[in-house]
Amino acid sequence: MIQCPRGTRDFLPDELEKRRSYENVLRGVAHRFGFREIETPIFEDAELFILRSGPGVMKELYNFKDKGDRDIALRPEMTASVIRAFVNGMGSYPKPIKVFYFGQCFRYERPQAGRYREFFQFGAEIIGSATPETDAEAIAMAASMIKSLGLRNYKIRIGHIGVLRQRIADIGVPKERTAEVLQKLDKKLYDEARPILRDIGVKDEDAEALFDLTETVGGVEVLDKVPGEAGAYLKELVDILGVMGVRDLEIDLGVVRGLDYYTGMVFEAEAPVLGAEKQICGGGSYTLSELFGGEKVFSTGFAIGFDRILLAMEKEGIVYEEKGIDAYVIPVSEDVRKDAAGIVSRLRAEGRSADIDIMGRKMAKALKYADSIRARYAVIVGRKELENGCVTLRDMKTGDQKEVPVDNIFQDA
Repeated sequence: MIQCPRGTRDFLPDELEKRRSYENVLRGVAHRFGFREIETPIFEDAELFILRSGPGVMKELYNFKDKGDRDIALRPEMTASVIRAFVNGMGSYPKPIKVFYFGQCFRYERPQAGRYREFFQFGAEIIGSATPETDAEAIAMAASMIKSLGLRNYKIRIGHIGVLRQRIADIGVPKERTAEVLQKLDKKLYDEARPILRDIGVKDEDAEALFDLTETVGGVEVLDKVPGEAGAYLKELVDILGVMGVRDLEIDLGVVRGLDYYTGMVFEAEAPVLGAEKQICGGGSYTLSELFGGEKVFSTGFAIGFDRILLAMEKEGIVYEEKGIDAYVIPVSEDVRKDAAGIVSRLRAEGRSADIDIMGRKMAKALKYADSIRARYAVIVGRKELENGCVTLRDMKTGDQKEVPVDNIFQDA
């Protein structure tokens, strides 16, 4: 039997209904924040992701030659594609440009709980300016999305990648080795970072001071330890978020993010219920457009790991209430099957979700099927009732039934 490729999944109707419902919750939040949806290709020129994705992503990139001998890659994330689309067609749009997206991404990594080679991201980008208000808007929307899904226990951590980049430069790490060092700091792999820094010529005491900086974690009081303009910027950001109702933030200068294009504020949201692999959202401020041939524009964005957050919701015991159809139409006998087809068509034309027995089941089995598909009502079509201009409407939850006019079946329902 041919199976779907490792790291991918089939979404059967019940599961897909749940996913679509939660996806639409996120869409609703984005619309309330004034964002519009954008969609980009699943594959792009590989160079788009090679330019600034960072070493971690590059090792997991699905890239290949197409039949025209072009270097193509499946997108490992969606920010680069959105900024490419901005450069190609949105440069004249009034700023800020606020867009959101949802779609598949691909990384060749080891599949595990909540992590797949084909995974789904719901994200957003604000293109136009580097201000605390822009960053606050992105963080506030991410928090609102998480809250709207019903997740109860989560934490938002905010840092500033510029602080680490400056410290790394100050201790003598050349620009071309910065991404390599940041990757180790992102995972707190200090034992792997030490030989890299020694090879570069960084003093051991400077390396340890760098590691200590990434462990600067705490409440707003930690902001006093953040040097220079970054500290003042983060203080203003936290103040704005407080006014917007986003509180209980953690300041963490160890937030690095796995992508190489972040330049300023960075943040992550995590769900402790997921254990060690607890990140469900991440983002920050960056510039990318100039690399793709456009003007330099500051942007802030984030992406929610859709599979990860659904797993966290499941572990917290959040149960999705499956939806059914409004009506299941059951013809009692062969001579009323055409009448039943007309009734189900009329219900659909009225905007009702309705289905009809096309298997010729007996009444008991037809009602059992109606229950299995979570129909709210069964519309039982019999010859005697039709002659009186009626059908029988059965409430599938209570079992109560009554005759109703065939032209106005749901008048009292």
